[in-house]
Amino acid sequence: MADMQAWKGRIDRLAADTQTMSHQVGQLRVTASDNDDLVDVTIDSSGALTDIQFTQRVLRMAPEDVTRAVLEAAGAARLKAAERVQEVIAETMGPQSQSGRAIAERMASRLRGADGAGSDADYRV
Repeated sequence: MADMQAWKGRIDRLAADTQTMSHQVGQLRVTASDNDDLVDVTIDSSGALTDIQFTQRVLRMAPEDVTRAVLEAAGAARLKAAERVQEVIAETMGPQSQSGRAIAERMASRLRGADGAGSDADYRV
């Protein structure tokens, strides 16, 4: 009977930790800039764009340069989000949690790109 209670306690803790992690990841917003500080891009934990801010300098730039800046900032934000998601999962579920590591890797892979893309170089034009 004590084994069942201990097992139930572990399951209950895992469920609570998973719920806390899910809530924190769901609230995650990350902002990053391009290398020239022309654009600030904010994304959520899924990588969806939630905000974009341009400096006045973009008004004097060619459209392709603005595009480059947006893509560069978005790539940087995705990398930061992937790192932050992994931190949140480690903090809430513990760094030794196998399920936490699996969730973190899956989310980080999605944010970086399934093929491992996502480095700053991937977003430079």
